[in-house]
Amino acid sequence: MTSNTRVVVIGAGLAGVRLARRLAELGRSVTLVGDEEHHPYNRVLLAEVLAGRYSPEVIALPAPADLVRARVTGIDRAERTVECADGTKIAYDTLVLATGSNPVLPPLRGLFTPDHVLPDGVHAFRTMDDCLGLSEAVRPGARAVVIGGGLLGVSAARALALRGAQVVLAQQSERLMERQLDPAASKLVRRHLTDLGVEVHTDLRVRDVRCVNGSVRSVEMADGYAMDADLVVLACGVHPRVGLAQVAGLDVRKGIVVDDELRTSDPHIRALGDCAQHDGTVYGLATPALEQADVLAELLASEAGTTGDPHARYTGTRSLTRLTLAGEGFFDLAAFGETEALPGDDVVQLADATRGTYRKVVVRDDRLVGGVLVGELGTVGALARAWEGAEPLPADGAPLLHLLTNDGGS
Repeated sequence: MTSNTRVVVIGAGLAGVRLARRLAELGRSVTLVGDEEHHPYNRVLLAEVLAGRYSPEVIALPAPADLVRARVTGIDRAERTVECADGTKIAYDTLVLATGSNPVLPPLRGLFTPDHVLPDGVHAFRTMDDCLGLSEAVRPGARAVVIGGGLLGVSAARALALRGAQVVLAQQSERLMERQLDPAASKLVRRHLTDLGVEVHTDLRVRDVRCVNGSVRSVEMADGYAMDADLVVLACGVHPRVGLAQVAGLDVRKGIVVDDELRTSDPHIRALGDCAQHDGTVYGLATPALEQADVLAELLASEAGTTGDPHARYTGTRSLTRLTLAGEGFFDLAAFGETEALPGDDVVQLADATRGTYRKVVVRDDRLVGGVLVGELGTVGALARAWEGAEPLPADGAPLLHLLTNDGGS
């Protein structure tokens, strides 16, 4: 490749913007294509906008100069062009798919109108438009039902409660944030929401969304119980946005399959972030997406003969989940690795019911394999480093206990 070859990035989220900025720093020009009208923003902080703590401008990302607002409808791999909804075409030498993910819309009766749109009052919670629509609709005393008790559902329920809504959180599985947290930590999250006035139901499956004249009125549970609702928020997870890649004939499984150089089955197309599947894993988290963007920037810059590292490789991320709920009723948690012990594992666990703090680590074969902390997180950095390093721990266990308590906590 020569230094004047065109890099086109589809997707102006965290991953796409990070890649474009890093390429610019390394002397490589790039065209970033985003399909939202809004300035690029940090999706992780949408719940804080909904809660009223931040304005949309606060979570804006510094966008590159060459930002094209368009919806890409197709990729011509032979011609190496992408086609936009307005009929324009953009040529590329290297194309990067940073298309992110779409919200999962559960198969509920009544969820869509005859025109295949969500009824008034029913909102996904994935984009700035979703967030602004909810912000406009919510009012003190509004009856809001949040469907889904994962990270997104917990954040949305808390934000709506802080806006004065009467919030019910319906979770199909037996506890909140079950993918990240063990039962004790999930219980603390539930207590935090309950203290804010959120009514939490677990082991509860929503069956039906009932509407009158195109507007939601209630949701019905599998057992026949119905709850009145002015607002329904769908927080049932996300799935990789891979439609463009599939139509273009790229190798797509759970996500767009990439190697350690973030290369797809087409040598001229790379992928990263929520839409990419590396070594069998689709991460769907910010940290891996940012790490992938940094690696790819080095590779693309080196291919152009500038200052990048041609040996850069992405070999996976051991990612930590962190949820900080600031403002009223501050709540902070972190989880990493395996938070549930297997037979033969050693567990160190400290709890302080008065302060609402909880710390637990799981050790297997003298290695830290996971942990969860709720409340004071002064130790999380040291624990995460011990976990990421995967080095054997000293046999006497004292340093591990020190890692849990070195901030003067419980």
